[in-house]
Amino acid sequence: MPKVHVKKGDTVVIISGEDKGKKGKVLKVIPSEGKILVEGINLVTKHKRPSGQNQQAGIVHEEAPIYSSKALIYCNNCGKGVRYGKKILDDGKKVRYCKACGENLD
Repeated sequence: MPKVHVKKGDTVVIISGEDKGKKGKVLKVIPSEGKILVEGINLVTKHKRPSGQNQQAGIVHEEAPIYSSKALIYCNNCGKGVRYGKKILDDGKKVRYCKACGENLD
């Protein structure tokens, strides 16, 4: 099973493909496929039928999963996508930190 380096709720920057340079929030992580679902990234057009009471029928634009290797975690301090490391704080808590500036990402 491939390891995914991002978590649900992280802000990521896309580094390759059609949406290169865009950033968004990770909505879902699919570790079995090594993919992530990012808000506003990789929008596809789907033709939907109404199902249930509240479902709207018609042409719908929704996010499709992309490979996690196309995304870097966004560092607010640096203002760009960065690689991260892991360290253990004095109180025993594990955190991820930006390798560029040293700021905690968690």
